[in-house]
Amino acid sequence: MSTTAPPDGAPHSLLASVETPHSPSPTPSAGHGLETRGIEPIPDAERTGRPRDLFPTWVAANISVLLLTMGASLSVTYGLNFWQALVVGIAAPIVSYGLVGLIGIAGKRGGAPGMTLSRAVFGQRGNLLPGSLIWVARWGWETINAVTGAYALLTVLDILFGVRRSTALVVVTLLAFVIATFAISGLGINAVRVCNKWATYFFGAFSVLVLGYLVAETDWNTVFGQGAGSTAAMITGVGLIAAGGISWVPSSPDFTRYLPRTASSAAVVRNSIGGAGVVVLPMVLMGAVMASGTPDLASAADPVSFLGEILPLWLAVPYLLIALVGMLLINSMSMYSAGFTAQTLGFRVPRHWAVSVNAVISLVLGGVLMLAATSFMGSFIAFLSLLAVAFSAWVGVFGVDMLRRRSYDAVALLDTGRTSTYWYRGGFSPAAVAAWALGLVTGLLFTRSDWFSGPFADGNPVGEYGLGWTATIVVSGLLYALLPKPPVRERRAGSEEATALAN
Repeated sequence: MSTTAPPDGAPHSLLASVETPHSPSPTPSAGHGLETRGIEPIPDAERTGRPRDLFPTWVAANISVLLLTMGASLSVTYGLNFWQALVVGIAAPIVSYGLVGLIGIAGKRGGAPGMTLSRAVFGQRGNLLPGSLIWVARWGWETINAVTGAYALLTVLDILFGVRRSTALVVVTLLAFVIATFAISGLGINAVRVCNKWATYFFGAFSVLVLGYLVAETDWNTVFGQGAGSTAAMITGVGLIAAGGISWVPSSPDFTRYLPRTASSAAVVRNSIGGAGVVVLPMVLMGAVMASGTPDLASAADPVSFLGEILPLWLAVPYLLIALVGMLLINSMSMYSAGFTAQTLGFRVPRHWAVSVNAVISLVLGGVLMLAATSFMGSFIAFLSLLAVAFSAWVGVFGVDMLRRRSYDAVALLDTGRTSTYWYRGGFSPAAVAAWALGLVTGLLFTRSDWFSGPFADGNPVGEYGLGWTATIVVSGLLYALLPKPPVRERRAGSEEATALAN
């Protein structure tokens, strides 16, 4: 596509008819400072990213101390030994971030956020259904992250300054965390990239410290003397750890849309898996090893404070700092994507203000969880199981659609009216919506959590192994592949020139 200025007489009026208040003027936004791009496709001239930039992105997305508690759960709850935990730690990021990388290829093809590209699959109105559910699911994810970050800050204040927790302090620390999250995500992709790069170095230093401590203090005879768990427990463990990665799949195009169309698809997948794997594997193994001496780690109501108490001071402080930084960056990335989802749903505000909607929601829900919840880890595991199903229904449909679609119509993505190529039938793609809905229901039937248990959650491998989200992907994907697709409307005269203007 041409990136030069249009000649006199080009159809400016058509482009104006599909631009929205959340589509700013096409000023370059990939450099320093505030990112001005919203959900509109990125012009080719600004798509200067590199696949290797995805490595620190997915490193930062996984710097979560909750992986330590989940690793402890593999040992305590599921009875896995060290070698089985090793297999789980390798397999989980390959499964989940393999999907992240594959769906991320759509970002370089269309240059737009995932939920905007999703309009081409579900239709302009049909996309509101999965988009709304994914947006709501992000509230929970961001709330969990905000609470974990606030707990880390509270524990640092206690250890270093002897400041005891109070209701007022809980509110203040949570507010500070959410404001910092909003600042990073509001600035946009460049701020996120810079922070992720430094977080990668920080995590590396932290890992060396913890590794040295574990080597010196762990009773390795106890670790390697633990009996093996069942194969079923291993599969369940892979599903548990992978569920967190699945939550990033719909957002993956948000971080690849600045890649040129010619970027290597293999490199996108490779860097996604690699970045996640170098964090997930050591964190899971560290948790499993620590559980041999402190099994209560697997069920701690406040895992951040618990770890701060059992670690020596010289290790507790850097641990809590990396916990704080990690949760801050994970939440910033999530809110960054949530801003696009809010715009796609119809919030006609600039991207950085769309981010503020989720910031307020996570502040309110985080306060409720910190002040009223009795089991933080139980709430987190229950949420993860349902979150994975909610995202997986979209993944199945969108992923199969990628097999038949190599490009996206930039004008049609922004045109939410009946003139859009992606209007289909009344604004819906019946095949996509039906496949998504039936896949979602199927996954819930096989899912068990503290909040909800489907009728098929027992008595079969899918339910017993915690693989409801995989059933969701398979069912929604197969149905979409088999159902007849609506015809694609012919483009209007002059729309090719409008697409050139948009790009």
